[in-house]
Amino acid sequence: MTTPSFPRRPMLAGIAALAALIAAPALAAPAIGKPAPSFSAVDSTGKARSLSEFRGKTVVLEWTNDGCPYVQKHYNAGAMQALQKRAAGDGVVWLSVISSAPGKQGYKTAAQANAWKTETGAAPSAILLDPKGEVGRAYAAKTTPHMYVVNPAGTLVYMGGIDDKNSADPASLKGATNFVVAALSDMKAGRAVARPVSAPYGCSVKY
Repeated sequence: MTTPSFPRRPMLAGIAALAALIAAPALAAPAIGKPAPSFSAVDSTGKARSLSEFRGKTVVLEWTNDGCPYVQKHYNAGAMQALQKRAAGDGVVWLSVISSAPGKQGYKTAAQANAWKTETGAAPSAILLDPKGEVGRAYAAKTTPHMYVVNPAGTLVYMGGIDDKNSADPASLKGATNFVVAALSDMKAGRAVARPVSAPYGCSVKY
């Protein structure tokens, strides 16, 4: 009796593909006390930017989407702009990141991002354009706004919501504890950040 033979090449190819998938390095989740994920992105002026160029400075990363009511709460009241200017006065680098994909809410071309900056009086050091979501996914950014603070050594010291009021109501700004302000104040005073993690809130990032 002849033993039937089966083609092995497709099976071997499938096994090889599965092995490659398992071996493929996954993006490490950002972690407090660990190096902040490196990135490279083009800003709204056409300049290539990277986290490494800001070594030696405190960096704030702010995920934004101008169509999101939670973002509008902070910008329409001028609160985010005031915080950006206050941070700049202390030598902090503030990077606003737009990770919305083309065709999704909040997506902007460079010209549109610059116009938005002018119209709102926003004062980030740069607006990073991340239409493929590479920077957003590296940081596991989930909402707009979603905030991160990186110390001068490149270590992540804060990540989460901008404050403790999970609301799109502008009235909620009154009496809110701003976690980014608190983190920057702790760092300025030479203290460890008292609250390094909080729950982010807002609209989902439109990858």
